[in-house]
Amino acid sequence: MLKLRTNNNIEQVFDPIRKKWIVFTEEEKVRQFFILRLINELKIPASHISVERKITLNGLTKRYDIVVYKAAVPWMVVECKAPHIPLTQEVLEQAGRYNQTLNAEIIGVTNGAEQKFFKIDFETNTITPIVL
Repeated sequence: MLKLRTNNNIEQVFDPIRKKWIVFTEEEKVRQFFILRLINELKIPASHISVERKITLNGLTKRYDIVVYKAAVPWMVVECKAPHIPLTQEVLEQAGRYNQTLNAEIIGVTNGAEQKFFKIDFETNTITPIVL
């Protein structure tokens, strides 16, 4: 369940991963509901989830939305978009670019209404759509 509050007329949500109050934007709603799904449905411990961390990609500093770790190694990268943002090829490529640094075996994108996830086999260099 999300913890919400209004502070100075700004709606905020408590992020259980970052352990702080965050402005409750449309994209943040998608991110927080997906975090709840990871924890409650997929039974991933909160300690294995990283949110909004910086990475360096081709010399540029970027920020991923969600990374799930297994045995201290990135396992899944998730790019969250606001509900009105379509999950285009460009959005999928953004998650793929982050994964050039992270090398997770699963990448995905979600806008809350729709999600697309893929399993990457680095040995055969194949990408297979999966249902998460």
